[in-house]
Amino acid sequence: MKKNIDAFEQSIEDNAEKFVSLSDTEMSEVETIINAANKTKNINIRISAYDIEKVKKKSTEEGIPYQTLISSIIHKYVAGTLVDEKAVLKSMELLRR
Repeated sequence: MKKNIDAFEQSIEDNAEKFVSLSDTEMSEVETIINAANKTKNINIRISAYDIEKVKKKSTEEGIPYQTLISSIIHKYVAGTLVDEKAVLKSMELLRR
């Protein structure tokens, strides 16, 4: 009995003979990368009551938990993708002159 499969599953079926297994070393490297990416660590930090309330308000506006928002901000900062909106607007204004 043949089961119905979608296009993605069919492409896997069509290319199954081209499959090459990873070596134990390669598999270990992949697992290390995945585990490091998924690992979280709990921390305790002191944040002013004012700041935490503002973060909670922003997180409600965004529809996400405040701890997720804080984690996202930290991740964007260390990845170099956190953007200061006021600095961008000021730069745009200076470029217009």
